[in-house]
Amino acid sequence: MTGKSDRTKAAILKVLHDVDGAAGASRITERLQSMGMNIRPRTVRFYLLQLDKDGMTTFVSRRHGREITEKGREELTRSNVMEKVGFVAAKVDSLGYRMTFTLRKGSGTIITNVAMIGKRDLSRAMMNMEPVFAAGFGMGARLAFVREGEKLGGVVVPRGMVGFGTVCSVTVNGIMLDQRIPVTSRFGGLLEMRNGEAVRFVELIEYGGTTVDPLEAFIKADMTQVAKCARTGEGIIGASFREVPSVALDDVRRIQRSMDVHGLGGILAIGKPNRPLLDIPVGEGRTGMIVIGGLNPIAALHEAGIPIVAQSLAGLEDFAAFVPFKEIERRVPRRNPYME
Repeated sequence: MTGKSDRTKAAILKVLHDVDGAAGASRITERLQSMGMNIRPRTVRFYLLQLDKDGMTTFVSRRHGREITEKGREELTRSNVMEKVGFVAAKVDSLGYRMTFTLRKGSGTIITNVAMIGKRDLSRAMMNMEPVFAAGFGMGARLAFVREGEKLGGVVVPRGMVGFGTVCSVTVNGIMLDQRIPVTSRFGGLLEMRNGEAVRFVELIEYGGTTVDPLEAFIKADMTQVAKCARTGEGIIGASFREVPSVALDDVRRIQRSMDVHGLGGILAIGKPNRPLLDIPVGEGRTGMIVIGGLNPIAALHEAGIPIVAQSLAGLEDFAAFVPFKEIERRVPRRNPYME
């Protein structure tokens, strides 16, 4: 695919691929706009007709919309990878800008990652996530829980499954931006922990040079040790490296304290102005910041062998949907109701 129209078609195919099912023009438009694309439902419908003609999508029903075909998946794999570079960085900026959460009110929308599992794995999943949140390896201690047919971050949970929403670390960007502090997301990576302390990054992927979310890629490659680290204080967890203006450092620390109060604590370390943080250099007038990966609880499920369908940076969701993990535990008894 080449040219603007083909790039748009590729983006539509990617949305249909990611939703893992059928979707209508309105839902596709919403997802494309969340990625930073300025597009209307009418335009999406026009391209869908072309994709139908090319055999890359197929009409399911007026209610459900269309789904991607095998030919469409093949085309998505072959489409120019260079056109996808920076896709994640653009999505990070777009979602952070569109967030409405404010610390002053303690309400609004935040960014969510979504993971879906089979109903029968619910109790097992809760048991595996509990030590991760207890160790402070989530983006705060809040979790959203939805049942089949319900929607989270624009993603509908399929029949026979339940869904979890973890707070995405990019929420930090949106909170800082609301306070007029720009954040530069530089790397997603794997952070080595020893005795519960961050030691070094062992893997880094630059957001501006990747086509996929770095931590999502690391999880699928079996490169995390989140569960082990939660138990022993030693292992590899997901984290990201960001920069903030040094002139705003006092405000950044104030915001960090306020985030902790709201159960959104995820800033692991703040460096010193113009000084490397864990050997990663920063620009002049900048300060490094390490943020815990919001996908770490989901990584623990993958490590435990629980089949999951995960989507990072899924979309925006109301903060009220995220409650303390312990409250979710009370709602979902150890004895899985779906097993009865």
